[in-house]
Amino acid sequence: MKSIRYWSLLSLSLVIGLSSCSEDDQTTDNNQNNNTLVGIQGEWYSSGSNVAPLLATLFGTDSIYANFRSDLTYTVEQYDTSGAKLTLSGTFSQEESNVTDIWTIVVNQTSPAALASEGIFKVEGNTMQYEIVQTDPDIGATPPTPADGFGSSASGGTPLGSMNVQNYVRIE
Repeated sequence: MKSIRYWSLLSLSLVIGLSSCSEDDQTTDNNQNNNTLVGIQGEWYSSGSNVAPLLATLFGTDSIYANFRSDLTYTVEQYDTSGAKLTLSGTFSQEESNVTDIWTIVVNQTSPAALASEGIFKVEGNTMQYEIVQTDPDIGATPPTPADGFGSSASGGTPLGSMNVQNYVRIE
């Protein structure tokens, strides 16, 4: 039972750790047939104070590299302070919300364990805010919403606030 909780909490924390266009250029078709990046698509890096405090505290996360491809697949490499690497991969979908510049994202992880997560992100220039929680299997986490903004996710009814917000820099 402890290992299931550990993997659930690990999965929750790992999925945290994950193109600037004008609003008129952004579409939800994800531009799979050309080289235009939409929404979260691209390569991103987070380290130091940009790492979500939840990841840094619980898992000693040092840095995260995330690649969200235009074919709607992703790879995330998470490194801890000892240099150990954990690689996550799967598919994702994204959609513009009715809140300016905030998008919703659903991540369907296939490796190292199958799970689904939901969250929000916002890209401004070459930086991104990202907040996400595991929703399947259910671990009692509530995803953030565009209306409530960043810091609105919760675990077991307890707000996670900025502890669950990851910041990235584009590295293309």
